[in-house]
Amino acid sequence: MNKIFPQGNVNGSAAPGSKALPGGEAGCSLLCCSRRGACLSAFVLLLLATLAALITLVTFLGLPARMPGPQACRTPTNRTGFLCHDQRSCIPASGVCDGVHTCVHGEDEDEGLCRAVPQSLPSFLVAHCGNPATWIYSDQRCDGTNNCGDCSDELSPVAECPPCGTGWWRCPSTFFRYCDCIPRSLCRDHVQHCSDWSDEYSCPGP
Repeated sequence: MNKIFPQGNVNGSAAPGSKALPGGEAGCSLLCCSRRGACLSAFVLLLLATLAALITLVTFLGLPARMPGPQACRTPTNRTGFLCHDQRSCIPASGVCDGVHTCVHGEDEDEGLCRAVPQSLPSFLVAHCGNPATWIYSDQRCDGTNNCGDCSDELSPVAECPPCGTGWWRCPSTFFRYCDCIPRSLCRDHVQHCSDWSDEYSCPGP
């Protein structure tokens, strides 16, 4: 059976009972836009095309690498250090938040890391002295120097440091700068650096 479609009259007007689509054309497709607003279908297609382009771009370029958080490392002198984001450079703990950008990208002076020193520093960078109100960088403990001011960073019970190294002489120092060891370079220089004078009579020198 053939279907009979309503036809307009010879003057171009729609047949009785038929409705003209917005825009004045009876054959307007779904993608047509009215004068009152943008077409919803066209907007959805544009959105999907944009999303597809973004997915393609991310797939091609890859996701940006997430910056690692602060990590500990060992410096060439076997001291506690701060690992830079390049995962290769290990700077001394005392080089963090010292006002000098040592890491290539400056993460050792990052605002979040240095905003409230020492509270904002990771625990591996901080060492506490005998006085709870005093702190030093962790690489300054057991370095032979009286960084805490009361030698608690060099002597027990706060610090458990190994015996004096090769370049040091063990003695009760008369200098505020040192504690139980003095550099051998100070031995036999005709100046008393040890309270028992061992730096002048017993120390073999450097």
